[in-house]
Amino acid sequence: MQRIIFLPVIVLIVHLLCIQGSAQSNEIGRHQLTASKEKLQDEKAVLSVMNRHLNAVTNKDLNALKSTMSPDGEMQLILPGSEIIHSVDSFMAFHKSWFQDKSWSFETKVLDYKVGEELAMVISEITYREPERNGSPYFNRMIVSYILKKLNDKWYVIKDHASSIEKSTDKD
Repeated sequence: MQRIIFLPVIVLIVHLLCIQGSAQSNEIGRHQLTASKEKLQDEKAVLSVMNRHLNAVTNKDLNALKSTMSPDGEMQLILPGSEIIHSVDSFMAFHKSWFQDKSWSFETKVLDYKVGEELAMVISEITYREPERNGSPYFNRMIVSYILKKLNDKWYVIKDHASSIEKSTDKD
């Protein structure tokens, strides 16, 4: 008689544990879905800021460029053969001077990106061109890495590091 009563109690306990496990599993699934939606939103936001940034340089648009810069002034620009330029103000002063020359052009392509919770990295290929330098057309093909930082739910460019890959002036 005790076995007959004991068996339904075990079945009931197992059933309740399965229901609880299923509820926890559903909660984990909802959390993962929310996290992946947030990650997708962050990826879209990072690529949007990066495209605005690259287009601002291509179009020599200081206002659009400034909109991609961190409001706290954090910025580093690292160019071949130059000292590091620190701060948004210094970065903008460099670009203001550079943008006055209207003869150059800039072609960009995003190659790769990784987005975390607070920082993101974007790798791009950029080809800088001048119609004439020392009597010949000039180009500089570069790989440029950017770091973006999330502040108050918005993404901003805080680091720009360019490496020359191939220049028209390279010796064969």
